[in-house]
Amino acid sequence: MTDSHSINVESSPKLELYAKQTKNITYEAEHSPSSIQKAIAELVGTYILIFAGCGAALVNERLQISVVGIAIVSGLALTVAIYSVGHISGGHFNPAVTIALAVVRKIQLKLVPVYLVCQLMGATMATLTLKVLYHEKVSIVVTLTQYSNSTSDLEALVWESIITFILMLTISGVATDHRGSKELAGVAIGLSVLINIIIAGPITGASMNPGRSLGPAIVSGNYKNIWVYIIGPIVGAVFASVLYTFLRVTKQAQPEQSHV
Repeated sequence: MTDSHSINVESSPKLELYAKQTKNITYEAEHSPSSIQKAIAELVGTYILIFAGCGAALVNERLQISVVGIAIVSGLALTVAIYSVGHISGGHFNPAVTIALAVVRKIQLKLVPVYLVCQLMGATMATLTLKVLYHEKVSIVVTLTQYSNSTSDLEALVWESIITFILMLTISGVATDHRGSKELAGVAIGLSVLINIIIAGPITGASMNPGRSLGPAIVSGNYKNIWVYIIGPIVGAVFASVLYTFLRVTKQAQPEQSHV
């Protein structure tokens, strides 16, 4: 009788924890954002990111904030967007990220075309807003991501693939893995963008985001080398997400057996 009573007392906290977890899962399922809410969040988040990033490029034409200033603004803008609406849609704000997560089945396939359209709309609207606000003060052409004639197509493609790989690996580690620090995810991802722009910005413009390049291209009508800024980031992001899927621990660790 005593043993039975002690078992019941010990198992009670476990039952309470299980009940609490089940309740939380049920609540999240019933109150999860709708597809429309996620789509709007992606549009708004992408708008914030491109408005700030391209805006910094325009400011640089007048105040010379340098590539470091542009990198800081872009990294902080992504951090702000992630903490603002990232919890609603997942905080992609980048077609390459959405495609990469779809490849490893971290997003519902039905949401992929919706996200891609909204991201492109957000990027285009942000660039168009800057064009209207700046009027003739600074040409919107400076927001285009281009590389010099001394840089070959292959070199630019490799640059964009590598820096997007770094960005996507960071996203996979801090945002898609349950062991990652979700509270600091926005900071880590923003810092990866900042670092990448400082390193690759002077060479390719450090797009890392097909939307970042397509938005200004659509508004300006200049599509020179646009394929590099579409294929490069997608290849880098997909490779990073597949690699992290391989690195991710999926089996429960077995306790070491005592030989004492």
